[in-house]
Amino acid sequence: MDTTEWATSIFKKLDQKLDVEATRLEDKIPYIPENGHYIDMGKQDITWWTNGFWSGMMWLMYHATGKEIYRKTAEANESRLDAAFNQYTGLHHDVGFMWRLSAVADYQLTGNERSKARGMHAADLLAGRYNPRGKYLRSWNRDRAGWVIVDSMLNIPLLYWARDTINDPRFGYIAEDHADTVMNNIVRPDGSVNHIAIFDPTNGELLETPGGQGYESGSSWSRGQAWALYGFALSYAHTQKQKYLDTAKRVANYFIANVAQNNYDTLVDFRAPEKPILIDSSAGACAACGLLEIAKQVPEFEKSLYLNAAVEILKNIEAKYTNWDLGVDGIIGHGTPAYHDAKLEVPLIYSDFYFTEAILRLLKKDFLIW
Repeated sequence: MDTTEWATSIFKKLDQKLDVEATRLEDKIPYIPENGHYIDMGKQDITWWTNGFWSGMMWLMYHATGKEIYRKTAEANESRLDAAFNQYTGLHHDVGFMWRLSAVADYQLTGNERSKARGMHAADLLAGRYNPRGKYLRSWNRDRAGWVIVDSMLNIPLLYWARDTINDPRFGYIAEDHADTVMNNIVRPDGSVNHIAIFDPTNGELLETPGGQGYESGSSWSRGQAWALYGFALSYAHTQKQKYLDTAKRVANYFIANVAQNNYDTLVDFRAPEKPILIDSSAGACAACGLLEIAKQVPEFEKSLYLNAAVEILKNIEAKYTNWDLGVDGIIGHGTPAYHDAKLEVPLIYSDFYFTEAILRLLKKDFLIW
């Protein structure tokens, strides 16, 4: 079976299960299933960072199939996120994840002006986190004025969209300043990355790089690698600046080298002790999306490296970690939020999102939702 035939067979399974899930969930916002069924994260914490992924997956599937169930489900989730704007205090740098995948995707596909307004509201909130001395967007809240995490690379596409949508270059300047700061301080020369960088917020001096969601400081948290890999590929797509593509490729080459020696399983941290063996399928799925994005941007003789690695990662995930049971919520298992987390190797909504996005990209049924 060639790659297209394989991806087509997986797409049919995705469509079948996501249709059933959307019907069952109605307007609930999923995150991690409990006893096989999603709880409503919208009730638990409407400002939670993953609350846009389900809507984004619905828009991807609506674009690919035209089914109204996907559009209506996405719109219902988007409307519920207005309550997060009203709460405000729980919001931080992840407004990109929340509204780029929900409201902005809606505007891209339908031209909904209310969705455009939501997207611009979120972009203004994100731009408001910019530190002009350190040239970065601060992450999280509380007493962390100098903190930047690599996850932020997947939030700045919201700013590129705002730049283009209202023809205002300041959003692009902020996004590029932040990408440069991450590139110069979080990405290491060998292509590995730190999760967190802490700067002096008065002058931008790098102070320390804690371990964060990885094993320890200096280790290599795989989803951080994926955030960087895909994030810099997207910054290249939005700016055409070669330095971002070169950075994405450096991180990708490091990622490929590590997963290849583990039969394309993605360990939670590439520099953790050999035991216990902990898997994070979400990192592999996100990285696959980034590898496919890089494959679109490089010369023909380079494409196979990134395309083939993405396919191997996706096939490994599908063979080992999928659950196609229509009565059980969640598709991709063995997602791990953090190395030292109490929840290890569980279904995560963003694992499903990135796996779906990657399959649709292989079939050229996706759109640039970032």
